[in-house]
Amino acid sequence: MTYTAYFTHGQPGNSRWLITCDHATNVVPPVVPGADLGLPEADMTRHIAFDPGAYGLARALGEALNAPVVASNFSRLVIDPNRGEDDPTLLMKLYDGTIIPANRHAAAADRTARLEACYRPYHRAVAEMAAAQGPEVVIVSVHSFTRQLRGRPPRPWEIGILYPEAERFSPEVIRALKASGDLTVGDNAPYTGYLPGDAIDTHATARGRPNTLIELRNDLIATEVQQRNWAHRLAPTLQEALERSGL
Repeated sequence: MTYTAYFTHGQPGNSRWLITCDHATNVVPPVVPGADLGLPEADMTRHIAFDPGAYGLARALGEALNAPVVASNFSRLVIDPNRGEDDPTLLMKLYDGTIIPANRHAAAADRTARLEACYRPYHRAVAEMAAAQGPEVVIVSVHSFTRQLRGRPPRPWEIGILYPEAERFSPEVIRALKASGDLTVGDNAPYTGYLPGDAIDTHATARGRPNTLIELRNDLIATEVQQRNWAHRLAPTLQEALERSGL
């Protein structure tokens, strides 16, 4: 079976929206010797290897918004598509207390091979789909986060919205989510919303495209039913926020 570095769902041109999912799967492709990072299965099913629930949510949100979806098909531990090519954490050696054996002594040749087999094909697919959506495309990047990192206090948010400074769309998304009254919404939390060279910077911010990055707590989107329920909640919220932003 031929390996593909990404999946696409839906057709371009039916709406302004494009949904991306940078950390969709925990697949270790053949470019890694033995297709094995040296981690036990328990670690490969944790948030360190991918964003649990995010892929299902991205597909459901794409359906709800009549939007195409582009999702990666390799573990973030193989190479992280949400980092710039010059980022020192592109190949993570330690994540949430776990050493990644296959990355610990990875050589420059390993990095290049993974860029060519995984990272660059995915980013080409996102770039091509964004272009096909036209100049008014709005990019929504779907991620999930774990409720608690090892040795850290529990995170208080159900959902976080990440965005770069001066981005006009995301603040409207935050306002709309907070208006519901039943959510603790992270404003550029649990992470900061801008990292030079990351996926949103590359495909949206640097090109002046409206965008937002959604982080949902992964236990809230563990099942297909939960993913669809959240998609049906988020779709009208995103539409409302876009109208209010005037973009």
